[in-house]
Amino acid sequence: MTDAAQTTELPKDEKIVLDIHDIFKLLPHRYPFLMIDRVVECVRQKRLVALKNVTFNEPFFQGHFPGRPIMPGVLIVEAMAQAGGALLLQEYDDRDAKLMVFTGIEKARFRRQVVPGDQLRIEVEVKVWRENAARMEGKAFVGDVRVCEATLTCALVDRESAGKAAGEDEGAE
Repeated sequence: MTDAAQTTELPKDEKIVLDIHDIFKLLPHRYPFLMIDRVVECVRQKRLVALKNVTFNEPFFQGHFPGRPIMPGVLIVEAMAQAGGALLLQEYDDRDAKLMVFTGIEKARFRRQVVPGDQLRIEVEVKVWRENAARMEGKAFVGDVRVCEATLTCALVDRESAGKAAGEDEGAE
């Protein structure tokens, strides 16, 4: 079976649980930039809950900060965006030809530091869904403590034209 064929075989149930292999079928991200490890709850087109196990082996801890490792807040927001991407991309059969890209981050608040050994629980809820764009509310927790929240907007773009849309020269490789 080809990878393209595998990407369309996600569960159609109302509540969905996804392991890392299912996440690979949805998202283009890979190590060291994949920020979700498992989806523990998903109601299609509405809500998703994902987990990120934060370990000392994360490459960003080498420089942020030596002797006092703290997960960068922007990567917590990225984890929320990837959770939203996993939710939204389930609805597109041609997702291998698409990318879900940020178009906005609003009202981001960081309430507690995230350190090695923490497990992030990332919750995203769709507020607005259009054919090629969405607005979501994201929250991240460690245990019952909210560590971050933000409103995220994103757009679905063709993967081939994504670089050109960002100003890439057509002659460049």
